[in-house]
Order: sequence, then structure tokens, then C-alpha cells
Amino acid sequence: MAGNQISMHGQWSSRWVFILAATGSAVGLGNIWKFPYITGENGGGAFVLVYLACIAVIGIPIMMAEIMLGRRGRQSPINTMHTLAIEAGHSTNWQYLGWLGVIAGFLILSYYSVIAGWGLAYVVHASSGVFTGASVEVINNVFFDLVSDPKQLIIWHSLFMVLTMFVVARGVQGGLEKAVKFLMPALFIILLLLVAYAVQNGAFEQAVEFLFVPDFHALFYKLDEHGQEYLTWNGVLIAMGHAFFTLSLGMGAIMVYGSYLPENTSITQTAFMIAIADTVVALLAGLAIFPIVFATNLEPGSGPGLIFKTLPFAFGHMEGGVVFGTLFFILLSFAAWTSSISLIEPALAWLVESLGIGRISASIMIGILCWAAGLLSVFSFNIWSDVKPLSDFNIFKDSTIFDLLDYLAVNIMLPLGGLLIAIFAVWIMSREASMEELGMGDRFAYKLWRLLMRYITPIAVIVVFLNVVGIISFK
Repeated sequence: MAGNQISMHGQWSSRWVFILAATGSAVGLGNIWKFPYITGENGGGAFVLVYLACIAVIGIPIMMAEIMLGRRGRQSPINTMHTLAIEAGHSTNWQYLGWLGVIAGFLILSYYSVIAGWGLAYVVHASSGVFTGASVEVINNVFFDLVSDPKQLIIWHSLFMVLTMFVVARGVQGGLEKAVKFLMPALFIILLLLVAYAVQNGAFEQAVEFLFVPDFHALFYKLDEHGQEYLTWNGVLIAMGHAFFTLSLGMGAIMVYGSYLPENTSITQTAFMIAIADTVVALLAGLAIFPIVFATNLEPGSGPGLIFKTLPFAFGHMEGGVVFGTLFFILLSFAAWTSSISLIEPALAWLVESLGIGRISASIMIGILCWAAGLLSVFSFNIWSDVKPLSDFNIFKDSTIFDLLDYLAVNIMLPLGGLLIAIFAVWIMSREASMEELGMGDRFAYKLWRLLMRYITPIAVIVVFLNVVGIISFK
């Protein structure tokens, strides 16, 4: 049995710390930034219902599998998949599944750090009153001035990367555990304060109706350029894709965190609790954001600019906006920080295990490489904004280097990683091994998990994958 050991990196002191850490990995810019605006773009409540169903059918089963593989292998994703493939009597080429996750996490962190740097910059802007009474034009110019200045972006990108390296260099219990014990409770407290502020100062009832009263017409029907309605399933596919990506699946983070999980911890219960906590944060973010948006008669479906353009305007014209606007961007930065430390951990663990490098040295090495890769994204917003390397392909004709990195990692590498995890967990790994790790016995719950992982979850991931790469369309 591969799982009868403790990782050389240490382990979490308790199940609750692991839940905090894994929730911190899952809770990031996707919850605070992306979930509210894609909900706004796809009709609100009906989208939320579909998203919750997808979390249950896609997210939780794959999360259980990824934690299970991590705990059984007790190593970095690369070495875990190598070990488990040998145990199952299959090719060691399965280690490339680990490489896929490590590289995806590295690429994501390289540009994630740049976007997180925007959040740090906006903490300063909000606290200094830049947005107070500002017009839409002024706020748009604040954002434009930030992203068009490579020196500013490099400074904030560098600061965020140093914060990430500082935590991971200190080890599992001395760094990761201490960080999430502080950051996650702080994140929840700030989020609840923002919701309370929205109740008092925003159009809260309108926001609740928008988020929780299903409008399936708004989900399934969109307007074309001529103002004519057409039927589309794109909103459902977006919900499926976000349910997969929001839980940090397929990038090695959950697998390496699972390798630090104590032996007697229930993987099933833990996965459910992480999924619930992640979903609660996303919904609370919606309850904090949409009342403010509606109270100032702004557009909930304003896309990616919702956080960095729409909300600053709203906070700038509301009582207490300086304080609560600052709190919001601190929340955004904390969420990004807890995710970033999980993205760097798989690569760092492999360096320590395979090359015998000390944890501090490995952290500095990975951090510098990731920082350097992040410069590609920094320059994509300014001096290289006209560089479109794959413009000959219609699907990428307007894609900058930043867009291509995001597309490669999120739309190709993560779904492929999730699909291969599902295949390995139920088609390669023995039934006895998975039953032993999950501790569910041969009961209905285990049979349901295997059914989902064998057929339904992989099909759903394949459909999402084919849609995002443009092979199929349900519009």
C-alpha cells in the first residue's frame, strides 16, 4: 500500500487545517472576480442552479479522486503518479499527468500574479480616496494608467510573487498552515462585513432575487447583433467549466495538498466541505457585489470590468465607500494569495524530492522563474499589446500572449488533467485501492462515485473541453 507513509514535507496538523488550505486554494480570483460577472452575464439564479448541479456532478467527484491520489502517493504530483502507476502495474508514463498539473499551475501563477498585483494596487487607490466622487471616465483612466505602465505592473507583480515565495519557503506547518489559519478566517470576516455593508447601503432584495430566483429564459436566450433572440446552451457550458476550474482541479495543487493529509481523515467529507465553503464564498461575493451594483444603477453583466471599473465607481459614490472599497480589494488580494501558494507548491515539492534542493532555495528558484514568465503577461497589456502570435488562426486572431497563456492553461491543460485523473482513479487504479483510500466501503456512495467518475464526469469534461476549443458549439 502506497499510502502507509508521511510525506517528507510534513503533514497538516488536522483535517480542519487541510480544509482551510484546500478552500484557500479553491477560493481565489475565480470566486471574487469571475463568478459574479459570469453570473451577471448569464441571467443570475438559473445560472447559479446549474453551477451548483455541476459542482455536485463534476467538481466533487474529481476533487475526491485528486485528494485520494495525493494521499496515497504522499509525494509531489509527478512522483505520486509515477509511484501509483507502478503500484497499479501500469506504465510510468502516467507521471506526465503530474507534469501536466505542475506546468499548468506554473503558467497560471505567472499571469495570476500579475492580475493579483492589480488587486494590491487597488488597495492603495481605494484607501487613498482616488475613487471618491470620481466619474466613470476617471475610474477607467485609473485602470488604463495601471495596465499601460509596465513599470507599475512589474512592481506589483514582484510584490505579490515575494509574498507567495515567503509563505511556501517556510514549509507545510511553518508556512502554508500558518498562512491559511490567518488568511482564511480574515477572508470570511471581511466578506461578511462587505455583505453587511451591502444589506445596509445596497439594493439587497434585488440582488437576492437576481441570484436566487431562476430565470431560465435569461440563461438560454441571448440577443444577436440585430436584437433578435436566439437559443444557446453556452451559459450551461460556462457553468460546467467554472464548476471544474473554481475548485483548483487538474493543476496538482489539490493533489499535493492531499499528500499532506493525515491518514484517518475522511476524503469524502473533506471534499464536500471544501466544495461547500468554496460555493458559499462565491455566493457571498455575489451578495456583497450585486446590491452595490444595483443601488448605483450599474450593469451586473459588465464582464471582467465589474471589479476594476464598475465597483470602484459604485464605492466612490456611496457612504463609507473608502473603507469598504479598501476592504473589498484586501479581500481580493487575500483570496489571490491563498490560491497562489497552492499553485507554486507542486513544483517546489518536486524540486525538493527529486533534486535534493532545500525548500528555501527551491522557493526562490521557482519564484524567480515564475516572475520572469509573468513578464510576458505584464508586457501583453502595454508594449506588446499588438503582438498576436497566433493571429492567423481565427479563434486566436485577437489573442495577446496573456490570452494565449490563459487559454492554454485553463481551457486545455486543466480539463485534460481532470479527465486523466478521472481515468486513472477508476480505470487504472484498482477498485480495492480506491475503496481503501476513500474509506467508504462497497456501499451505495462508493458505487455512485465510481459511476460518476467512469461515465458522467468524463463526458461532461470532454463536452466543456470541445466547446472551449471551438470543436463543437451549442449556440
